[in-house]
Amino acid sequence: MSMQPLLIELGVEELPVKALPGLAQAFFDGVIDGLAKRGVAFERGDAKPLSTPRRLAVLLPGVETEQPEQHSEVFGPYLNIALDANGAPTKALQGFAAKAGIDWTALERTTDAKGERFVLRSVTPGAQTASLLPEILREAIAAMPIPKPMRWGNHEYAFARPVHWLVLLHGNDIVPAELLGLTSDRFSRGHRFMADKQVWLSNPADYVESLKAANVLVDADARRERIVAEVNAAAAQAGGVARITDDNLEQVVNLVEWPAAVLCSFEREFLAVPQEALIETMEINQKFFPVLDAGGKLTEKFIGIANIESRDVAEVSKGYERVIRPRFSDAKFFFDEDLKQGLVAMGEGLKTVTYQAKLGSVADKVQRVSALAQIIAPQVGADPVQAKRAAELAKNDLQSRMVNEFPELQGIAGRHYAVAGGESPSVALAIDESYQPRFAADDIALSPLGKVLAIAERLDTLAGGFAAGLKPTGNKDPFALRRNALGLARTVVESGFDISINEHLTAALVLISRQIRARQEWEATLKSMGSGVGVIRSSSSVDDLFIPYETGQALIEDVVRTIYDFIIDRLKGYYADKGVPATHFNAVAELKPASLYDFDRRIDAIGTFAQLPEAEALAAANKRIRNILRKAEGAIPGSIDPSLLREPAESELAEAVTAAIDDTGVALLQKDYVAVLGRLARLRPQVDAFFDAVMVNAEDPALRGNRLALLRTLGDRLGSVAAIEHLSN
Repeated sequence: MSMQPLLIELGVEELPVKALPGLAQAFFDGVIDGLAKRGVAFERGDAKPLSTPRRLAVLLPGVETEQPEQHSEVFGPYLNIALDANGAPTKALQGFAAKAGIDWTALERTTDAKGERFVLRSVTPGAQTASLLPEILREAIAAMPIPKPMRWGNHEYAFARPVHWLVLLHGNDIVPAELLGLTSDRFSRGHRFMADKQVWLSNPADYVESLKAANVLVDADARRERIVAEVNAAAAQAGGVARITDDNLEQVVNLVEWPAAVLCSFEREFLAVPQEALIETMEINQKFFPVLDAGGKLTEKFIGIANIESRDVAEVSKGYERVIRPRFSDAKFFFDEDLKQGLVAMGEGLKTVTYQAKLGSVADKVQRVSALAQIIAPQVGADPVQAKRAAELAKNDLQSRMVNEFPELQGIAGRHYAVAGGESPSVALAIDESYQPRFAADDIALSPLGKVLAIAERLDTLAGGFAAGLKPTGNKDPFALRRNALGLARTVVESGFDISINEHLTAALVLISRQIRARQEWEATLKSMGSGVGVIRSSSSVDDLFIPYETGQALIEDVVRTIYDFIIDRLKGYYADKGVPATHFNAVAELKPASLYDFDRRIDAIGTFAQLPEAEALAAANKRIRNILRKAEGAIPGSIDPSLLREPAESELAEAVTAAIDDTGVALLQKDYVAVLGRLARLRPQVDAFFDAVMVNAEDPALRGNRLALLRTLGDRLGSVAAIEHLSN
């Protein structure tokens, strides 16, 4: 046997841009798995999926020319079933041997846990790899994630796009195969425009360079490097810096086989439009790269990536400029028209836009968020008057022409219109920042006012969503409650706002309740006047949900608990991404701190405590204490009686616990949790000595009760920061 390089290339019509990386990886993985499953040895080296929009390829530096010998074992009946009392074969053994096509005396014996049994062992020569590759290839293609396979011609087979050629080489030899109507050979294809001809491949090792000579870069990483280098060079030529986002770059990489940068420009008058709209048009619609100045502002230059080295680059540039101009003209028209209307006037239309059937209009939501923002602002050092103003304007741009055309500009457009309308810079910025974080890796709002608005907005969304029965199920989350919960938690934690989430969720639910009650009263008034016009009908389920709010707190508390648990569940992933062990998270989560910032401080403290040498022993001790107290019968005294401390070890522990409580009282009030746990760690010697020398469940009820009181006092203070028993193995 010997190793030979393997090349598989499937030529296709242009594959979908976003699907290409996944298809290439699946094709590569399928071939690797197929070889491994058949025991065919191969050298992977630094091999990786190779692809362009017109081809999927697998190139391995070495694959064995044949399988190793194939050993098999087929187990037969156990001896007590296979042989009778005289040692003669039973029908069971004879049947097994007949099925194998041999005499039963040729069978071997083996022993397992149940005893001795007959076994048929066989060895067959390994198959030639060339004979296995067609089936491996068919399996790899069948396993590819193609949601809507295409059919072409008059046949039954299908693929992501019509296929046109198949290269299958093992060493210097073509591996015969027929697949998707193609017969394998050694001819690839060059660039569609620059080298539109067959490319003869003598050996897989020549593949990458042979295609490069035909103006095709089959390695996506090589195309990516070339694009970045050319774009940066073109931007430098224009005196600016290219904006290269990962998403835009990846899409361009999968659009071209031979990238070439083209520097373009547009009229400076378009720079009056919010640059976010222009950038979105360039990146999302045309896959161009904007050029920014040193301060990060958009210039009139941009860069397109052609799939060809044109002999007339100026004409290509004109084409790109011609394509982008209508979109820019539309954006400028929308912006100018919106400025004529003004941000304040836009808000009138929110009364007619339904936010959610059970929760009223967008104007209703704005009113609730405004009230919440005014509650939160003074608690975190922000101006409640400005918070009210920012909240009142934050959703107005939903009625703008610009946002209607570019939905991603919600808040961003509002900031520009607020500035144009003479609003304070802090109010304008808060309108934009209220949407942050917009996505998983996005920053939270930076300004105090923006943070207040972001928190108020998400509190109302979560309270309303759960009150209206919109809790996410499976993959369904139409109101993005998961994203809102994490955004709320991140904003509170990363801002260091020590506020009670439960209190503010309660406020949010009460505001919703009052709005619905007012709507019901208004409906009743209209009905009493004999008018059915303009009546807003409310859901009976919502009626039932909010009826108890004015008379009791049971239902609202239940909803708050549900939302709190939902938020904490989102935090689990947040802290896991930061490297916090699940045991640390669970230790804090069990205490359910109302303040998420307080939750974060406890997480930090438990992390520090876990590094101490005493941590494991104290965690185990606290676990033991919890178990003892849980099993205790009868009432436990409320305090320790010094006169009942009989053993030296319990006296020493009582003295140590009393001193630790005195020492940690102020630190606990100041939420200096690191200091609290550090001081409690010094109790380990006395705790160990107590459990070694003292029997808690003494026969004397008074002694037993006093010792339980001592343990409860100790356990309460050990668990004051977190349920440290979770740290015990």
